[in-house]
Amino acid sequence: MSNYKYAAKGPTGKTVEGSIQAANKAEAVAELRKQNMVVIRLDESSGKKKGGGSKNLTIGTPKPRSKKGELVVYTRQLATMVGAGLSLLESLEVLAVQAESPGMKLCCEVLISEVRGGSDLSAAMEKCPKVFNHLYVSMVKAGEVSGQMDIILNRLADYQEASEELSREIKSAMTYPVISMILVLGITAFLMIGVVPTFKEVFDSLEVELPGITKFVLAVSDFMRGNVVMIAAGCAGATFALLTFKKTKRGRYLFDSLFLKLPVFGKLFSKVCLARFSRTFATLIRSGVPIMSTLDIVSNTAGNAVVEEAVIASRESVRNGNLLSEPLAKRKVFPPMVVRMIAIGERTGALETLLEKIADFYDSQVKATVKALTSLIEPLLIVFMGVIVGGVVLAIFAPILSMIETLGKN
Repeated sequence: MSNYKYAAKGPTGKTVEGSIQAANKAEAVAELRKQNMVVIRLDESSGKKKGGGSKNLTIGTPKPRSKKGELVVYTRQLATMVGAGLSLLESLEVLAVQAESPGMKLCCEVLISEVRGGSDLSAAMEKCPKVFNHLYVSMVKAGEVSGQMDIILNRLADYQEASEELSREIKSAMTYPVISMILVLGITAFLMIGVVPTFKEVFDSLEVELPGITKFVLAVSDFMRGNVVMIAAGCAGATFALLTFKKTKRGRYLFDSLFLKLPVFGKLFSKVCLARFSRTFATLIRSGVPIMSTLDIVSNTAGNAVVEEAVIASRESVRNGNLLSEPLAKRKVFPPMVVRMIAIGERTGALETLLEKIADFYDSQVKATVKALTSLIEPLLIVFMGVIVGGVVLAIFAPILSMIETLGKN
């Protein structure tokens, strides 16, 4: 039997230090887990004491940040190792070795240094805000307090995977129309600036009466050729002004309100917001995060200023002792079904279960809407391209066809 010194989180959330005798580290960790403790550090008494302290970040070192999707894998692997009985420090050291990006490697080093020095994992994660957001840190803190770190981390990984899938659905819905629109506008600009002017010289030499559509296209072409720099500067300036305005509180609210009212994509954006709201809320409540902290995190991660304002208003109402469903019912962004299910959840004590059902429902709705939009957008873009490009081509060839018809009669 060997004697091991340990530092672990007890059932109350406090860090407890002591010693335990076991045949090996795995048995020591297993025995501590039976006592509802989350092992932070475990060393043999005869071993050399490892140094701790916060890792200093110097100028020129990569910033602690993770690549897309890397954090999901990190969370799942950490949950698996902690659940298998490895100490928290050992798990962090293993994950540091297999970290891919330099930023994530640095983040792992920060966590190891802080935890080895006696800090809580949640406090250590606050040193890397670009990797671990407020939601992540709050859930880890709840896991430390409850002694269910592996369960909380698995829930967090499930949440991240669901969020990633939702983001992919949105990108797949937006990528095709955006690229197609850029191509249509690019082709139109090429025709107006590079092709139409050559036909104008031909029409001027023939001295024929041109149709109205041809005169209009030629006038637009002349304007675009003579003011290319002004048009480009105007577009760039307008884009910069809109983006700057969108960063303001009022601008963000106006843009987000407009997105929810768009004729084709408005319902999709609304369903995405509701799915994200419900999934985040359910995950935090089920993990034991206090309701006020949950509402604060949900408002910050809503992804839409309209939903964020509604959640903030409901938070104030809950602080005053009212039910959550009451202020939400006054906001048009939350459908009656969502409000009614939240009200039932509050009365029955199964709020997190009903919120997960709402999230699953709107996730499936988003997928169905994306599929329907993909089928609808393609013919709409074809019609739009036909009208724009076909209109330019018609304007060019209408006088030529008219001349050929006249010559044929003569």
